[in-house]
Amino acid sequence: MFRPTTGTVMDNVSLGRAYHLTIKAPSIAAGAQPGQFVHIRCGDTYDPLLRRPFSLHRFDPEQGTIEILYRIIGKGTEILSRKKAGENLDLMGPLGKAFSLPGSRPAVLVGGGMGVAPLLALADKLVDSGVKVTALIGANHVRELFRVEEFVKRGASVELATLDGSAGFPGPVTELLERHLHLEPESFIYACGPDPMLKLVGELAASYGTGGEVSLESFMACGVGACLGCVYEIFGEKGRQYARVCTEGPVFPLEVVVKGELS
Repeated sequence: MFRPTTGTVMDNVSLGRAYHLTIKAPSIAAGAQPGQFVHIRCGDTYDPLLRRPFSLHRFDPEQGTIEILYRIIGKGTEILSRKKAGENLDLMGPLGKAFSLPGSRPAVLVGGGMGVAPLLALADKLVDSGVKVTALIGANHVRELFRVEEFVKRGASVELATLDGSAGFPGPVTELLERHLHLEPESFIYACGPDPMLKLVGELAASYGTGGEVSLESFMACGVGACLGCVYEIFGEKGRQYARVCTEGPVFPLEVVVKGELS
């Protein structure tokens, strides 16, 4: 069982419609892998009672830091947005199943909105492993395209899409994926974002005969598989079955998710 640990806020910066939080947490940074998450107690009282799960946006074992990308969606994240440098946070992690590496195949990362959160740490690892990385980042509006420059700095080839045409390709990011797969059908896909986007990603992967992994977003209570509050329907070896996002995930093979709840 994971025990809580104390982290110290180093920075908590507003990006407009999201926040970028850096925390000194050496024990978590030392064991972290792309795709995992941390469970944060946002307040100092029992209101809110439950911790909140956040994807590891980035981590640096040498510096002992982890980074979180989040937006305010309720009381817990509103409290978190007011945390200042030097304040402590009660953390659990790293938790969950991480992304795997694609071997010698090129990788294409597909992030929709806040779905970019777990993909930057993945881009770091892929680039460091010598994998060719393309990042396709989509959002409703240019102001919801977050941390794009960090993907560029890491050497990823980046393409943008916005539904309102305010930046990049005027349309869904899945159309960029289809273009990419037409040129590089052997690409291994990593995706995170809204369920309708993931469904389309899965259909494209199937039509081009490639595979991938998806990071699912879910409300969680315990974060360690005990409460069954984050159960998701997937299509496993025994047909339709239920998996706990916090322990069997949050990373799953793309095909088992698309054939399950998203179909």
